[in-house]
Amino acid sequence: MTIRACVVTISSAAVLLFTASACSKPSSPDKPLPPLNPRADSLESGFGTMDRLVEAAKKEGALTVVGLPGGWVGYKEIIARFSDKYGIKVTSIVPEASSKQEIDTAARLKGTNQAPDVFDLTLEVAVADAKLFAPYRVAGWADIPDEAKEQRGRWFAAYGGYMSIGYDPRKVPAPASYGALVRPGTTVALPGDPRRVASAFSAVMAASLGNGLPDAARGVDLFARLKKGGMLGRPDQATAVVDWDYMNAARAASGRGAAAWRVTIPKNEVLASYYMQAISADAPHPAAARLWEEFLLSDEGQNLFLKAYARPARMEAMEMRDTLDGGAAARLPEASGDPVILNIPEQDQAKSYVTAHWAQMVG
Repeated sequence: MTIRACVVTISSAAVLLFTASACSKPSSPDKPLPPLNPRADSLESGFGTMDRLVEAAKKEGALTVVGLPGGWVGYKEIIARFSDKYGIKVTSIVPEASSKQEIDTAARLKGTNQAPDVFDLTLEVAVADAKLFAPYRVAGWADIPDEAKEQRGRWFAAYGGYMSIGYDPRKVPAPASYGALVRPGTTVALPGDPRRVASAFSAVMAASLGNGLPDAARGVDLFARLKKGGMLGRPDQATAVVDWDYMNAARAASGRGAAAWRVTIPKNEVLASYYMQAISADAPHPAAARLWEEFLLSDEGQNLFLKAYARPARMEAMEMRDTLDGGAAARLPEASGDPVILNIPEQDQAKSYVTAHWAQMVG
């Protein structure tokens, strides 16, 4: 793995940045069990065994999640599997909420039993609001890359993906680069406004990469040229959509144009990103919240993300232990080149540029 001052890169193009090491273990049978503490910072310190965590979570009987649309990285199946497995009722509130809106929702519902227990956030929001989260290290903590977790456990990655181009091969030749989208007859779409939608901002930044270096001006200029040429449109009209690979791959596998849709990740223009998990410090159901995170980071939960084309945070370690769903992994879009993850200063600088120039240049 190579780490430079402003961009983190990964040596493997097949997976996101992962380091492999053994999972931490709960207390052994011959050790005394700790006092039960549903707000503990680890399974070992608060429960001792997974069975005790499950028992405590079942007594609470409920979990509230926020910002998890069913069509996003398999969350519909993940929620159903968790609920069926543990007999815990999961209430999903404001499913279409952005990361910032998740935090706003928690503030609005603070002190009530309807407040969210857990969050699914962009790195930027997770870092900015870390004081609102309870430290917790899941059993698979050692398998999560260091750069994808806060060392006390206030936030940590569960899954991620690569920015990609989904396209209709009947109308568009396979784009070899983001610049190749500037082609008469092509209609290109973003998954929203990059000033407000995280995935759209990341799409612009993927198009901004040059020799592994981000340049927001380069990305905005590309979409300005598409707009000027009448080649920028809505996703439902597009012959090419720039979005996360798990979204484009899911579309290709669905019944909506599946026979035509293809997904490509331009060589050496690989932008990667994680989504972070966090437990509310004020979680009304603290044991259920911790069980939820243990489930998401378990082999079962990680393979459910993989089934939905997201790249699990523990992917490399699971592959080494032969617990990864090889069939699902083989269906991931291929990537070539060192993936790039924008750090917070880079994101801040780029967002300032996009905010200042998007309306004037693209509209």
